Amino acid sequence: MRDGPLRILEIYPKGDFFTGAAMQLWDLARGLAARGHDVTVVTPPSETWSARCREAGLAHVAIPMRRPYDPRAAWRLAQLIRRERIQIVHAHKGRARTLTLLAGLMGARPLLVLNRGVSFRIGRLRRVGYTTRRVHAVVAVCRSIKDGLVASGVPAEKIEVIYSGTDLERFHPGADGVAVRRELGLRAEHALITQIGVRSWRGWRDLLEAMTRVAPRLDHARLLFVGAPPPRVAEIVDEARTRGLGERVLVLGHRDDVPQILAAADVVVDASYAGLGITGSIREALACERPVVATSVEGMPELVLDGETGLLVPPRTPDALAEALVQMLGDPTAAQAMARAGRKRVEAHFSLRAKLDATETLYRRLVAGAA
Repeated sequence: MRDGPLRILEIYPKGDFFTGAAMQLWDLARGLAARGHDVTVVTPPSETWSARCREAGLAHVAIPMRRPYDPRAAWRLAQLIRRERIQIVHAHKGRARTLTLLAGLMGARPLLVLNRGVSFRIGRLRRVGYTTRRVHAVVAVCRSIKDGLVASGVPAEKIEVIYSGTDLERFHPGADGVAVRRELGLRAEHALITQIGVRSWRGWRDLLEAMTRVAPRLDHARLLFVGAPPPRVAEIVDEARTRGLGERVLVLGHRDDVPQILAAADVVVDASYAGLGITGSIREALACERPVVATSVEGMPELVLDGETGLLVPPRTPDALAEALVQMLGDPTAAQAMARAGRKRVEAHFSLRAKLDATETLYRRLVAGAA
């Protein structure tokens, strides 16, 4: 290690574990610890986070973070920062940043890095949370998000573009989707279209509408949504039935076997129309050499080169989405060639190793600058 281990605090103010932001923090914390750094993970009380950190040999501290301006949470955070002599706090989500800033008023002033993984506009009041001198760097997960922040008044030199990383040992072309297809009751002739993520702005209704155009042309096509909480499962099933799709649409809740879910697909799709930076499931699908179709919003064109590593369509256009899906499923040879090119692009620019290298370099630069 170049200059000795760093003392790092990674803060995630939510209790979920299987979302993209949570998994990115998890991979980052484990990767930095494997490189010899002293890493502590802070989340609200969570049996899952506690157990996972214990199994991985990571320090985990549970602090209730019910609201951004929570003096009790900030005080506990300040105590932890002073006790562990933390050098870098990496705040994942705005609430973590606000609590760290409050902790600074209580005498704990580490270097503060803020993660920005979504593209929603920031207003004047929220902009202060990025421009304040107490935030020493902002990590944008794609160039598009950096451009948006700069347009909002955040200094460009404060923003570091670090792409979210893919664990290439977990997501790889050898992942086996046979058991998943068996679980779903699919036969060899079925073509499976898969989308992971069903928040409203992920465009799942647009994908259902596209499926009404795909189904008459490809009778063997099936559509799978993954990551739906129970109320959304019922909603998707009802909408599918209303659109006459019936048993063509399958829905699963949160899963831990994501590589196998992706490997089971003939094409992985993301129909998002807002909010995202670069969709993690598309990045992971390419790592598994699965063909992808995505919308051309925010940072997606930085990963999916249209016609080279996948197909891009405009957001909120079910007709174009349907045509892209039919094209992919109708020419498996071309689809697989794009998937192989996508794997190479992920290896070069979107791997976990690349993310760890860039993050470690940023942390060390900040520490050196503060010395």
